[in-house]
Amino acid sequence: MIRKNQSVLPQVYGLTDFIAIQAAFVLAWWAKFMSGWFANESHLSFNSYMVWMLLYGMIAVGFGYVTNFYSPKRKKRFSFELYKIVQIHAVSLLALLSILFLYKQVDISRHFLALFVGLNVVLHGAYRFYIKLLLRRLRKKGYNKQYVLILGAGSLGRRFYKNLQQYPELGYEVVGFLDDYQTGQEEAHRGYKPILGKVDELETIVGKVLIDEVIIALPLTAHSKYGAIISVCEKAGLRTMIIPDFYDYLPARPHFDNFAGLPLINVRDIPLDDMGNRFLKRAFDIAFSLAAIIITLPPMIAIAIGVKLTSRGPIIFKQERVGLNRRTFSMYKFRSMRVDSKLTADTGWTVANDPRRTAFGSFLRRTSLDELPQFFNILFGHMSVVGPRPERPHFVEQFKEEIPKYMVKHHIRPGLTGWAQSNGLRGDTSIEERISHDIFYIENWTFLFDVKIIWKTIVNGFINKNAY
Repeated sequence: MIRKNQSVLPQVYGLTDFIAIQAAFVLAWWAKFMSGWFANESHLSFNSYMVWMLLYGMIAVGFGYVTNFYSPKRKKRFSFELYKIVQIHAVSLLALLSILFLYKQVDISRHFLALFVGLNVVLHGAYRFYIKLLLRRLRKKGYNKQYVLILGAGSLGRRFYKNLQQYPELGYEVVGFLDDYQTGQEEAHRGYKPILGKVDELETIVGKVLIDEVIIALPLTAHSKYGAIISVCEKAGLRTMIIPDFYDYLPARPHFDNFAGLPLINVRDIPLDDMGNRFLKRAFDIAFSLAAIIITLPPMIAIAIGVKLTSRGPIIFKQERVGLNRRTFSMYKFRSMRVDSKLTADTGWTVANDPRRTAFGSFLRRTSLDELPQFFNILFGHMSVVGPRPERPHFVEQFKEEIPKYMVKHHIRPGLTGWAQSNGLRGDTSIEERISHDIFYIENWTFLFDVKIIWKTIVNGFINKNAY
């Protein structure tokens, strides 16, 4: 039933959104003008407000159609839909304000507009989230399925099949494989769908079997077949997707650029390459580090006195670390060890019961209080609040030979805390796991992701059992 009405769903979504917008209008009107919570400063009537809100609804729904918001999104996460919802209402509000300015409607309540747009985002997001959950449950039970044919029964095709089985809520069912070198249900394919024929039989197969999408999972040696395959799929009205045979080298979210009129795959798309994102992150770093320095100034003074009284030597320990674009900088810490040779400090790991530590220094390291001076590194631009932890040059040279993709971490500023550290990967833990977390962070950065990491760091506490 749902499948037959698939083409009607965009219209249903648009109508439902329009109704939700008018429901938000009624709630906002009641809250502002009838609840008694706010002073009533507007001189416009209910009917005047209703006219403008009807116009707002048409703008929002129209913008949704223009931006393909009502197209199927079963492959997309809810975070994508929420982002689009915020974007639609922000643009619609700006459009409405422009029209109000042109018509010199200055008496409309600003409190009302703020309530109205806020309620729109909440209501819109809530009911879309509920619909997404409902559709996922229906698909898990076998309704509204999409049927997939995989071209290529080699390791690439089989891996895609296995991965797809882990997400039944997406509602995809593999009808079978096409392969030129294997036939039937061979021993190697027990537990998989059958091989229906050879790749050249695609046109015959799609005429007999119900198929919605074709996944091309062929090796690079079969590249010459792609043109004919895509032509057959487009003739039959099937969506076609290609899994590149070199996908192991691609990031989690590949990005396409256009260079000299040709599409290029950006092997490492980094959100922080965008000027706007860099500006937002740097502005947050400055504000956060200034606030942190002011708040922690009394304990930093107390720690400085404690370091001076418990051992000879400087209060601040400066150590060379590798940061953004592989440039070195001096990272600041409260000194927690006895004065030692520079060689030992730069090339040796700290270990449990390290004889170089002072008693006060052991306390500082366990509680991460020795890292408070790094707020100055953040303020000066050497570091960020959130990012991969910086390492000493000696170990960078060692790790880049031993660990694939280790140097990717230097595409952004190092951080006081990071995705790896907030997940417990601190001190004496796996470098490979840390790098995996760092790369995930680099490829998936958002401002809200930074906030989440800071929150996790605070909730998990600053006590580090792996810090020696």
